[in-house]
Amino acid sequence: MTPLIGIPAGVKIQDGVSIHTVSEKYLTAVVNGTGGLPMIVPALGSERMDMPDLARRLDGLLLTGGLSNVEPHRYGGGPSRPDTPHDRARDSTTLPLIRACLEEGVAVLAICRGIQELNVALGGTLHQHVHEVDGKRDHRSDKTKPSHERYGHAHPVTLTPGGFLARALGTAEARVNSLHGQGIDRLAPGLVVEATAPDGLIEAVRAEGHRFAVGVQWHPEYPSLADPVSKVLFDGFAEAARARAEARLRAILRAA
Repeated sequence: MTPLIGIPAGVKIQDGVSIHTVSEKYLTAVVNGTGGLPMIVPALGSERMDMPDLARRLDGLLLTGGLSNVEPHRYGGGPSRPDTPHDRARDSTTLPLIRACLEEGVAVLAICRGIQELNVALGGTLHQHVHEVDGKRDHRSDKTKPSHERYGHAHPVTLTPGGFLARALGTAEARVNSLHGQGIDRLAPGLVVEATAPDGLIEAVRAEGHRFAVGVQWHPEYPSLADPVSKVLFDGFAEAARARAEARLRAILRAA
C-alpha cells in the first residue's frame, strides 16, 4: 500500500488572492525518498478542518521550510519586528495537525520551519533572531549566492550518543546546511535533542515514544537525497510511513 504523506501548504497573496503553495522540491523528495504519494494539505486551520480525522487518514506528515516565521504569540514570545513575515493560516493548520498526527502515530519529518513548528506545537519556545543571541553564530545563508551554494554544507553538528541519528549514521558528527534565522530556545516537553551546532543551538530533535517523529533545522531534501544524512532521515521516515500504511490496510480488510 502506497503511504499517503501530507504536506501542509503555506499561504501567499497574489493579485489579492490567497494561494496555497508547497515547493516542488518537497513533493519530489517525498516521491523519491519514500515512494509515497504527497498530498498538499490546504492551510485552512482547525476551525475549518477536522485535524484528528485528517491524521487518521495520513501515514506521514512532512513539515517544510518556508519564508515565514511562527507567530511569537503561539509560544509566549515578544512582539515580532514590523518586517517579520508570518503565515497565520499555516500556523493555525500545522500546530494542531502536528499534535493530532503524534496522537495517531503518524510518521513525522519536520524540516527547518517544521522543527520550529514541532517544538512550538508541543510547548517549546523559539529564538526570533539567533544571530543576535549571545554566543550564537549567524545561521542564515547568503541569499546572493546560487542555490547549490546556499544549500551546501555549512557547519558540523554533534550527534547525541545513542540517539537515532548517531546510531543510524554510525558516527558522532555530521555536516549539514544552514539557512535559518530562527531556532529552538526552550525545548518542548516530550522532545529529546538529536544534534547540536558548534554554538550549542539545537539542530535536531526526536519525539519520545514514537516510531518516527524527527525534526531537523537543516534542509535534507535539497540538493541530494543521496547525502548520507538525508538518506538516513528519508529512509527512516519511509519505513515508518509504510508500516503505518500496511497497518491501516489490514484494519480496513478486517473491517470489510
